[in-house]
Amino acid sequence: MITGLHHVAITVRDFDAAADGYARLLGIEPQLQDGDGACRAWFWLDNMGLEVIAPDGDGASGDRVRARLDEAGEGQWLVAFTASDLDADTRLCERRGFAIAERTERATMFTPASTGGVQVALMGLPPLPSRATRGLPALDHVVVRTANIDRAVANFGGRLGLDLRLDRANEAWGARQLFFRCGQGVLEFGASTKRAASDEPDSFGGLAWRVTDPDALHARLAAEGFNVSELRTGRKPGTKVFTVRAAPDGASLGGVPTIMIQQTPVAEPT
Repeated sequence: MITGLHHVAITVRDFDAAADGYARLLGIEPQLQDGDGACRAWFWLDNMGLEVIAPDGDGASGDRVRARLDEAGEGQWLVAFTASDLDADTRLCERRGFAIAERTERATMFTPASTGGVQVALMGLPPLPSRATRGLPALDHVVVRTANIDRAVANFGGRLGLDLRLDRANEAWGARQLFFRCGQGVLEFGASTKRAASDEPDSFGGLAWRVTDPDALHARLAAEGFNVSELRTGRKPGTKVFTVRAAPDGASLGGVPTIMIQQTPVAEPT
């Protein structure tokens, strides 16, 4: 059914600032697209794409983006998955309880009310080929905050058929986390263990990018004016992580919490 992440969309008010911010962060120039009342900057990496979108005149797409900005402000808007057969997979999702908000030849968008609160889409076309990046080849995972772990399992494990690889709780943090494998990426759900489950809608909580050389990337971003945290030890022995707090002056990351994660330890010289 679902073969992987297709893209993540971020809605912004200042298109030029956000396109510039992500071009600097990812180290690649975007493919620019406009039409139907919206302008878009597409960044393609090894395992998915990032869409930065802003309203730009009249049109259905622009109206949807304006409505999203008025409702929730800048930030993550949707996560789109690549479907092996868009028509068949759309029908299956409908039978399993997802309601369609919009259907085109290339994509299906479901109503957030039927998917737990976050905007979910299916795409019928695979992501475009990746471009070379400066030490930042792929998205590691999309973070979703949930008030109901069982609902997340039902929606994303049961209805969408994603592979639940890990379910863990950390009482010291007061958190429980689910990790759904999706092709070469991961969808992570986090919930508080200190509060009872509720019907509160899920919401996006940030993006974690996969890093090959955290020291080099940390130095590059700092030199280019990004506000970055100190390098910290990762959960895997021999790895490092750091957060990106803000883009340089005049640029923007659209209000999206951003962390850089090294997954594979760098071999020590012999």
